[in-house]
Amino acid sequence: MLDVNKISFLASDTEVAREARAALIDRYGDIPQDEAEVIVALGGDGFMLQTLHGTQHLDTPVYGMNCGTVGFLMNEYHEPKLRERLSEAVEEDINPLRMKAIREDGTVHEALAINEVSLLRAGSQAAKLRIFVDGRERLEELVCDGALVSTPAGSTAYNYSAHGPILPIGSEVLALTAMSAFRPRRWRGALLPKAAKVRFDVLQPKKRPVMADADGRSAGNVVSVEITSEPNVTHRILFDPGHGLEERLIREQFA
Repeated sequence: MLDVNKISFLASDTEVAREARAALIDRYGDIPQDEAEVIVALGGDGFMLQTLHGTQHLDTPVYGMNCGTVGFLMNEYHEPKLRERLSEAVEEDINPLRMKAIREDGTVHEALAINEVSLLRAGSQAAKLRIFVDGRERLEELVCDGALVSTPAGSTAYNYSAHGPILPIGSEVLALTAMSAFRPRRWRGALLPKAAKVRFDVLQPKKRPVMADADGRSAGNVVSVEITSEPNVTHRILFDPGHGLEERLIREQFA
């Protein structure tokens, strides 16, 4: 059981989130992150991702309260009975993706992504990508605006906007989705095992430059990007009963 008296409150830079944090601290107190049993993040989904990345070394669960817009990863904001909500919260554990991007100059950029790793054209012409899965070439040439690999937790974000599938939590699969695929025409992407190793090679990188992005951590002028699940990192997210990720993913498909 969590000690719900040991709470650390974090807020995004918005006025709404800062005011909410002040009100909650006045009501429940506040302790340093490294002494907390639970971290409460106040903001939107972007701030939730930032909080999860910034606190992953603590192995402390994070409970988000929505002070933003969509708030897919957040719970509703209410000041009363917070300790009771925390004690009854349901935990969802997710593993991020690890991106290893190699630039034209040979430098390597690594980053973790809770939602997705995406490759995007960085010039006026469409990108040309070659796709390997577990070392085997699966698609010789994909002409597109970009492509991404998404976790189940991120499947309702950029992946969904690109017409990718929504993945149930615990499905142990990843979604590989193209953005505006020109050739193969209307290619619908692929579902891959969670343990799969995906590699994108950028064709004609000087003529058709590509950038890679992992939850907002970007690398430009990439020539190759390798994506794998990272089982050694686990993010612990708390949800009110009946409003966890699994329920939200199912509900989203009937919206």
